[in-house]
Amino acid sequence: MPQSGKIYFASDLHLGTPNEESSAERERKFVRWLSEVQQDAKAIYIIGDVFDFWHEYKTVVPKGFVRLQGKLAEIADSGIELHLFTGNHDLWMYGYFEKELGAKVYRHPIQINLNGKKFYIGHGDGLGPGDKGYKFIKAVFSNPVCQWLFRWLHPDIGIGIASYFSYKSRFADAASKTEKEKFLGEDREWLVQFCKSELQKTHCDYFVFGHRHLPLDISLPGGSRYINTGDWLTHYSYAVFDGDKLELKYYS
Repeated sequence: MPQSGKIYFASDLHLGTPNEESSAERERKFVRWLSEVQQDAKAIYIIGDVFDFWHEYKTVVPKGFVRLQGKLAEIADSGIELHLFTGNHDLWMYGYFEKELGAKVYRHPIQINLNGKKFYIGHGDGLGPGDKGYKFIKAVFSNPVCQWLFRWLHPDIGIGIASYFSYKSRFADAASKTEKEKFLGEDREWLVQFCKSELQKTHCDYFVFGHRHLPLDISLPGGSRYINTGDWLTHYSYAVFDGDKLELKYYS
Protein backbone atom coordinates (compact mmCIF):
# COMPACT_ATOMS: atom_id res chain seq x y z
CA MET A 1 0.00 0.00 0.00
CA PRO A 2 1.32 3.47 -0.82
CA GLN A 3 2.57 5.17 2.35
CA SER A 4 1.50 8.61 1.16
CA GLY A 5 -1.21 9.93 -1.10
CA LYS A 6 -4.66 11.43 -1.12
CA ILE A 7 -7.89 9.88 0.12
CA TYR A 8 -10.98 10.27 -2.06
CA PHE A 9 -14.68 10.03 -1.21
CA ALA A 10 -17.63 9.70 -3.60
CA SER A 11 -21.18 8.37 -3.46
CA ASP A 12 -24.58 8.01 -5.09
CA LEU A 13 -23.96 6.95 -8.67
CA HIS A 14 -27.27 5.04 -8.79
CA LEU A 15 -26.11 3.08 -11.80
CA GLY A 16 -28.98 1.44 -13.65
CA THR A 17 -31.26 4.46 -13.54
CA PRO A 18 -33.05 6.22 -15.17
CA ASN A 19 -32.22 4.25 -18.32
CA GLU A 20 -29.44 2.12 -19.77
CA GLU A 21 -27.95 4.87 -21.96
CA SER A 22 -27.73 7.48 -19.20
CA SER A 23 -26.40 4.96 -16.71
CA ALA A 24 -23.66 3.79 -19.10
CA GLU A 25 -22.58 7.39 -19.74
CA ARG A 26 -22.28 8.09 -16.00
CA GLU A 27 -20.45 4.81 -15.47
CA ARG A 28 -17.83 5.73 -18.09
CA LYS A 29 -17.45 9.19 -16.57
CA PHE A 30 -16.93 7.75 -13.09
CA VAL A 31 -14.38 5.26 -14.43
CA ARG A 32 -12.48 8.16 -16.06
CA TRP A 33 -12.47 9.94 -12.70
CA LEU A 34 -11.19 6.80 -10.98
CA SER A 35 -8.37 6.54 -13.54
CA GLU A 36 -7.34 10.11 -12.80
CA VAL A 37 -7.44 9.92 -9.00
CA GLN A 38 -5.73 6.53 -9.13
CA GLN A 39 -2.50 8.38 -9.96
CA ASP A 40 -2.15 9.90 -6.48
CA ALA A 41 -4.65 7.99 -4.32
CA LYS A 42 -3.78 6.13 -1.16
CA ALA A 43 -7.40 5.11 -0.55
CA ILE A 44 -10.80 5.48 -2.21
CA TYR A 45 -14.04 5.42 -0.24
CA ILE A 46 -17.28 4.91 -2.20
CA ILE A 47 -19.90 5.55 0.44
CA GLY A 48 -23.12 4.01 -0.78
CA ASP A 49 -25.69 3.76 -3.55
CA VAL A 50 -23.23 2.84 -6.27
CA PHE A 51 -26.19 1.04 -7.85
CA ASP A 52 -29.84 1.99 -7.92
CA PHE A 53 -30.46 -1.64 -7.00
CA TRP A 54 -28.09 -4.46 -6.16
CA HIS A 55 -28.87 -7.90 -4.80
CA GLU A 56 -26.48 -10.84 -4.78
CA TYR A 57 -27.91 -14.32 -5.07
CA LYS A 58 -25.73 -17.30 -4.19
CA THR A 59 -24.51 -17.73 -7.78
CA VAL A 60 -25.98 -14.66 -9.54
CA VAL A 61 -25.30 -10.92 -9.48
CA PRO A 62 -27.11 -8.21 -11.48
CA LYS A 63 -26.02 -7.94 -15.11
CA GLY A 64 -23.96 -4.98 -16.27
CA PHE A 65 -21.58 -2.45 -14.72
CA VAL A 66 -18.51 -4.44 -15.83
CA ARG A 67 -16.46 -1.32 -16.65
CA LEU A 68 -16.79 -0.10 -13.09
CA GLN A 69 -16.16 -3.51 -11.56
CA GLY A 70 -13.07 -4.05 -13.69
CA LYS A 71 -11.71 -0.63 -12.72
CA LEU A 72 -12.32 -1.24 -9.02
CA ALA A 73 -10.54 -4.60 -9.23
CA GLU A 74 -7.59 -2.92 -10.97
CA ILE A 75 -7.42 -0.26 -8.25
CA ALA A 76 -7.47 -2.83 -5.45
CA ASP A 77 -4.88 -4.99 -7.23
CA SER A 78 -2.56 -1.98 -7.53
CA GLY A 79 -2.40 -1.70 -3.73
CA ILE A 80 -4.76 1.26 -3.26
CA GLU A 81 -7.20 0.75 -0.39
CA LEU A 82 -10.73 0.31 -1.73
CA HIS A 83 -13.61 0.83 0.70
CA LEU A 84 -17.28 0.37 -0.22
CA PHE A 85 -20.25 1.26 1.96
CA THR A 86 -23.69 -0.15 1.34
CA GLY A 87 -26.46 2.40 0.82
CA ASN A 88 -30.20 2.15 1.05
CA HIS A 89 -30.39 1.08 -2.62
CA ASP A 90 -27.59 -1.51 -2.62
CA LEU A 91 -27.50 -2.92 0.89
CA TRP A 92 -27.76 -6.55 -0.32
CA MET A 93 -24.04 -7.22 -0.72
CA TYR A 94 -23.00 -10.64 0.56
CA GLY A 95 -19.32 -11.10 -0.30
CA TYR A 96 -18.98 -10.64 -4.07
CA PHE A 97 -17.12 -7.33 -3.87
CA GLU A 98 -14.78 -8.59 -1.19
CA LYS A 99 -13.94 -11.80 -3.03
CA GLU A 100 -13.89 -10.66 -6.65
CA LEU A 101 -12.79 -7.03 -6.39
CA GLY A 102 -10.71 -6.99 -3.22
CA ALA A 103 -12.81 -4.27 -1.59
CA LYS A 104 -13.57 -3.87 2.08
CA VAL A 105 -17.34 -3.55 2.51
CA TYR A 106 -19.06 -1.75 5.40
CA ARG A 107 -22.72 -2.04 6.32
CA HIS A 108 -22.64 0.56 9.08
CA PRO A 109 -20.88 3.90 9.61
CA ILE A 110 -17.32 3.78 10.90
CA GLN A 111 -15.05 6.06 12.91
CA ILE A 112 -11.44 6.04 11.77
CA ASN A 113 -8.26 8.04 12.26
CA LEU A 114 -6.70 9.27 9.03
CA ASN A 115 -3.37 11.05 9.35
CA GLY A 116 -4.23 12.30 12.83
CA LYS A 117 -7.75 13.45 11.91
CA LYS A 118 -10.81 11.65 13.23
CA PHE A 119 -13.39 10.80 10.55
CA TYR A 120 -16.97 9.59 10.91
CA ILE A 121 -17.88 7.98 7.56
CA GLY A 122 -21.12 6.39 6.35
CA HIS A 123 -23.80 6.54 3.70
CA GLY A 124 -26.03 8.60 5.96
CA ASP A 125 -29.39 6.87 5.59
CA GLY A 126 -31.40 6.29 8.75
CA LEU A 127 -29.28 8.64 10.87
CA GLY A 128 -30.60 11.56 12.85
CA PRO A 129 -34.14 12.36 14.02
CA GLY A 130 -37.37 11.53 12.21
CA ASP A 131 -37.90 9.50 9.02
CA LYS A 132 -39.47 6.67 11.02
CA GLY A 133 -41.13 5.21 7.93
CA TYR A 134 -37.82 4.69 6.15
CA LYS A 135 -36.17 3.32 9.29
CA PHE A 136 -38.92 0.71 9.54
CA ILE A 137 -38.52 -0.26 5.87
CA LYS A 138 -34.74 -0.53 6.27
CA ALA A 139 -35.20 -2.83 9.25
CA VAL A 140 -37.42 -5.08 7.11
CA PHE A 141 -34.96 -5.09 4.19
CA SER A 142 -32.09 -5.88 6.56
CA ASN A 143 -33.93 -8.72 8.25
CA PRO A 144 -32.22 -12.08 7.50
CA VAL A 145 -35.57 -13.88 7.16
CA CYS A 146 -36.87 -11.34 4.64
CA GLN A 147 -33.62 -11.57 2.69
CA TRP A 148 -33.81 -15.37 2.67
CA LEU A 149 -37.39 -15.27 1.35
CA PHE A 150 -36.44 -12.79 -1.37
CA ARG A 151 -33.67 -15.08 -2.61
CA TRP A 152 -36.29 -17.69 -3.48
CA LEU A 153 -37.61 -15.43 -6.23
CA HIS A 154 -36.09 -16.02 -9.65
CA PRO A 155 -33.50 -13.25 -10.28
CA ASP A 156 -35.42 -11.93 -13.29
CA ILE A 157 -38.49 -11.53 -11.09
CA GLY A 158 -36.82 -10.36 -7.90
CA ILE A 159 -34.51 -7.83 -9.53
CA GLY A 160 -37.31 -6.66 -11.83
CA ILE A 161 -39.68 -5.97 -8.95
CA ALA A 162 -37.04 -4.24 -6.83
CA SER A 163 -35.79 -2.11 -9.73
CA TYR A 164 -39.34 -0.99 -10.51
CA PHE A 165 -40.02 0.23 -6.98
CA SER A 166 -36.56 1.80 -6.74
CA TYR A 167 -37.28 3.77 -9.91
CA LYS A 168 -40.74 4.79 -8.69
CA SER A 169 -39.40 6.03 -5.38
CA ARG A 170 -36.83 8.24 -7.12
CA PHE A 171 -38.74 9.72 -10.05
CA ALA A 172 -42.45 9.50 -9.23
CA ASP A 173 -42.72 12.96 -7.69
CA ALA A 174 -40.69 15.58 -9.54
CA ALA A 175 -41.78 18.36 -7.18
CA SER A 176 -40.65 16.41 -4.14
CA LYS A 177 -37.34 15.62 -5.85
CA THR A 178 -36.73 19.31 -6.51
CA GLU A 179 -37.47 20.16 -2.88
CA LYS A 180 -35.05 17.53 -1.63
CA GLU A 181 -32.26 19.05 -3.71
CA LYS A 182 -32.48 22.34 -1.79
CA PHE A 183 -30.54 23.06 1.39
CA LEU A 184 -33.16 23.12 4.13
CA GLY A 185 -31.20 25.03 6.75
CA GLU A 186 -29.20 23.54 9.60
CA ASP A 187 -32.24 23.13 11.84
CA ARG A 188 -34.00 20.95 9.26
CA GLU A 189 -31.03 19.06 7.83
CA TRP A 190 -31.20 15.80 9.80
CA LEU A 191 -27.59 14.82 9.12
CA VAL A 192 -26.45 18.16 10.53
CA GLN A 193 -28.52 17.40 13.62
CA PHE A 194 -26.95 13.95 13.83
CA CYS A 195 -23.43 15.40 13.64
CA LYS A 196 -24.15 17.91 16.39
CA SER A 197 -25.57 15.15 18.56
CA GLU A 198 -22.50 12.96 18.05
CA LEU A 199 -20.19 15.86 18.90
CA GLN A 200 -21.77 16.00 22.34
CA LYS A 201 -20.40 12.48 22.91
CA THR A 202 -16.99 12.65 21.24
CA HIS A 203 -15.00 14.91 18.95
CA CYS A 204 -14.70 14.23 15.22
CA ASP A 205 -12.81 16.43 12.81
CA TYR A 206 -14.88 15.39 9.79
CA PHE A 207 -18.26 13.78 9.20
CA VAL A 208 -18.47 12.43 5.63
CA PHE A 209 -21.81 11.23 4.28
CA GLY A 210 -23.62 10.70 0.99
CA HIS A 211 -27.34 9.91 0.56
CA ARG A 212 -28.42 13.56 0.57
CA HIS A 213 -27.52 14.07 -3.15
CA LEU A 214 -26.50 17.62 -2.32
CA PRO A 215 -22.85 18.70 -2.04
CA LEU A 216 -22.48 20.34 1.37
CA ASP A 217 -19.61 21.70 3.44
CA ILE A 218 -20.91 22.86 6.83
CA SER A 219 -18.96 24.10 9.82
CA LEU A 220 -19.86 22.48 13.13
CA PRO A 221 -19.09 23.32 16.77
CA GLY A 222 -15.52 22.79 17.95
CA GLY A 223 -13.98 23.21 14.52
CA SER A 224 -15.59 20.06 13.09
CA ARG A 225 -17.07 19.92 9.60
CA TYR A 226 -19.78 17.96 7.84
CA ILE A 227 -19.09 17.14 4.20
CA ASN A 228 -21.74 15.60 1.97
CA THR A 229 -20.26 14.18 -1.22
CA GLY A 230 -23.36 14.97 -3.31
CA ASP A 231 -24.01 12.63 -6.22
CA TRP A 232 -23.04 11.50 -9.73
CA LEU A 233 -26.52 12.04 -11.15
CA THR A 234 -26.45 15.83 -11.24
CA HIS A 235 -23.43 17.31 -9.45
CA TYR A 236 -20.54 14.90 -10.17
CA SER A 237 -19.03 15.92 -6.84
CA TYR A 238 -16.55 14.28 -4.51
CA ALA A 239 -14.30 15.04 -1.54
CA VAL A 240 -10.53 14.69 -1.27
CA PHE A 241 -8.33 14.61 1.84
CA ASP A 242 -4.70 15.53 1.25
CA GLY A 243 -3.56 14.55 4.74
CA ASP A 244 -4.17 18.03 6.12
CA LYS A 245 -7.55 19.27 4.93
CA LEU A 246 -10.71 17.85 3.35
CA GLU A 247 -12.14 19.65 0.31
CA LEU A 248 -15.31 19.28 -1.74
CA LYS A 249 -14.68 19.26 -5.48
CA TYR A 250 -16.47 18.72 -8.81
CA TYR A 251 -15.49 16.61 -11.81
CA SER A 252 -15.95 17.82 -15.36
